[in-house]
Amino acid sequence: MTGFTESALVKRLMDLNPSQQSIQTLSLWLIHHRKHHPTIVKVWFREMCKVKDNRKLMFMYLANDVIQNSKKKGPEFGKEFETVLPKAFEHMKGFDEKTRERLNRLLQIWEERGVYDKAQIAEFKAAFSDTIKDPGTPPPKKKPKIDLEKKEKKERKKSETEVEVDGTKELHVTLSPRTPAGDPPETEELIKALMDLENTASSDASVRERIASLPPEVSEVSLLANLADRSAADQLSIAVNEAAALLADYNGRLQAEMEDRRRLLTMLRDYTLAQRQLLQQAQTTLEDYKEKLKKVCAVRSEVKSHISNLPDLTQLPDVTGGLAPLPSAGDLFSMH
Repeated sequence: MTGFTESALVKRLMDLNPSQQSIQTLSLWLIHHRKHHPTIVKVWFREMCKVKDNRKLMFMYLANDVIQNSKKKGPEFGKEFETVLPKAFEHMKGFDEKTRERLNRLLQIWEERGVYDKAQIAEFKAAFSDTIKDPGTPPPKKKPKIDLEKKEKKERKKSETEVEVDGTKELHVTLSPRTPAGDPPETEELIKALMDLENTASSDASVRERIASLPPEVSEVSLLANLADRSAADQLSIAVNEAAALLADYNGRLQAEMEDRRRLLTMLRDYTLAQRQLLQQAQTTLEDYKEKLKKVCAVRSEVKSHISNLPDLTQLPDVTGGLAPLPSAGDLFSMH
């Protein structure tokens, strides 16, 4: 885990993508640095307000992951986020119906799991709601009761993954709602995803060179017998900790790269499918307009043929049987 600075946090927020791996990795980093929770929440809200609309929901999923997974270590994040979430929801007030549905689903999860009390949930809902319920509107039909605790246990079991944080292994529950697949990405979004893969962890030659140059003592247990004194052991301990941090960070980057490449593959698939559909529509439209062009050309040919067979009305036969030009208006008046 790298040290915490505000600039490091901003960079990580800008590098965040909608994949579960990316959200989980950053969530773990934030929880690890929970003593900086006031700064973290302040920067999170500031950057969330600045990013494009299609990234704001991703910031909410990150907050959700941090709030729920940090509960067992302390209530700091839950209380700190509570101070800015009303403004965050209000900031997303004018968003499309699909985004609002996902926000409602997020609040439903918080209510079911007791993340915030009902009064606080109602305040969050009111912050991004454009409509006020008519008092005369009948209440919705009650849904059949289900065992929420049993359902939550099933969901947790599916989403639990073992991760290493600061040298200790623990279970991390991926609680963020998944972004439904199938919607084709915007062209700009696809281009950005491709450009982001130009500087990947696997192409980071400097880090790979540092790893390759690590002394064999840090990875060979059999070499511990060569330790001569306490000073040498302390130096080796420092070297091992640095090597472990370097490898853990690089492995995390490689894992994130794998997720990015899987996400890009999905984006390319959805984008290609959408382009094929657009191509088919364009081909159908082209065939229709080609047919219309044929009809217009046929009419044009017929008009030319009819024009050539019509008499020239600009000339009239004279008394001798020849053609004489039609008199002008002035000629008619002079004749009168």
